[in-house]
Amino acid sequence: MTTLVWFRDDLRLADHPALRAALERDEPVVGVYVLDEESDGVRPLGGAARWWLHHSLASLGERMTDRGSTLVLRRGRAAEVVPRLVAEAGASAVLWSRRYGGPEREIDTAVKSALRDDGVEARSFAGSLLFEPWTIRTGAGRPYGVYTPFWRACLAMPEPRDPLPEPRSLPGPSRRPASDALDDWGLLPAGPDWADGLRETWEPGEPAARRRLQEFLSEDVADYGRARDEPASGVTSALSPRLRWGEVSPFTVWHAAIDSGADVGGFLSEIGWREFAWHTLFHHPDLHTMNLDRRYDAFPWPPLDTDALHAWEGGRTGIPLVDAGMRELWRTGAMHNRVRMVVASFLVKNLLIDWRQGEQWFWDTLVDADAASNPFNWQWVAGSGADAAPYFRVFNPELQAKKFDPHGEYVRRWAPDHADGEGPAPIVDLLSSRRRALDAYDAVRRRG
Repeated sequence: MTTLVWFRDDLRLADHPALRAALERDEPVVGVYVLDEESDGVRPLGGAARWWLHHSLASLGERMTDRGSTLVLRRGRAAEVVPRLVAEAGASAVLWSRRYGGPEREIDTAVKSALRDDGVEARSFAGSLLFEPWTIRTGAGRPYGVYTPFWRACLAMPEPRDPLPEPRSLPGPSRRPASDALDDWGLLPAGPDWADGLRETWEPGEPAARRRLQEFLSEDVADYGRARDEPASGVTSALSPRLRWGEVSPFTVWHAAIDSGADVGGFLSEIGWREFAWHTLFHHPDLHTMNLDRRYDAFPWPPLDTDALHAWEGGRTGIPLVDAGMRELWRTGAMHNRVRMVVASFLVKNLLIDWRQGEQWFWDTLVDADAASNPFNWQWVAGSGADAAPYFRVFNPELQAKKFDPHGEYVRRWAPDHADGEGPAPIVDLLSSRRRALDAYDAVRRRG
């Protein structure tokens, strides 16, 4: 008999409770990854995410082979693919890390039910969040809608468990099930290949994730509180795509940060913000399509200005900090968090373009876009989300640049034409567009 470990957003060997439980069964272990773009409600990955997934799967497959087992790749509806693979492999159990999005939970429930009906053990484990969403409740038994009391409640819980060690060897099957070829999935861009900047910026995979964690804690974390809002400083953890793909677990990050002896409260609060996003998604599965605050369903969005949208997407708005951020995003698949807030505010409040347009662009272009944090943060900026920025908060990109990029280093790197005074003219006046946005938000508040 064989035990299958079903990998999803947990592409690692260290601190993997499902993998550890599989090894304790004392039978051959086979990893499986199912590329499911067909099940109802599943959101297809964006281009940058697909690039990362390709390389992370390649790394995981090599590491499993090195340790004696294999990673089987299959494509299709998971509720059909997994039971079929169980039959092919003669598996007695399928183990996996829990997921928290609505469609994903439905898929996992259906798979678990089908397997158990066939007498196959099916178990899920907590591996992706420090605090599972249903375990954190207000005194009235409801989910939290404000971050500070949410994180306070999390910190009052027992300390997150210690991370599990990486297995040195994996018992492989005598006969390995057939696997798709990763290259045949077409996850990498072609015609044209736009990923040069991603290749220059990132190295996906668990080993690189662990190295980056150690580098951050030994070299950068001391300056994190002081410089984290300065986009030119480089003082960020760069862990968000590693956590999104599960190449490193939040338990590993948590304990490594605490053990570093540095002042890591501010950094860990960002891990808490990620937890809050997933807490919110768990209770509101339609987060990327529906306003959390339903009053904003009545927001008077004007007809979509496609020219303005394309100018924003391409970093051609004429606003230096906005254009620098959007060009960094296109080149690297990432953007500094402070600048993300600025460009999002500009789109929603200065251009009066629905936040869902921006969320979809980020979904397509960010290597760290996930189902919780991406829409959660867009709704926060738009004012319609949990613990949202107040409607009257409009990030002025010129003031933000003066405060956080005072010497123009960030703009000079990513938008040198602006630094040379040759950038495009602004497509909108910041003051009058701010007034227009506040009038629209006031109209919603009066109706509510």
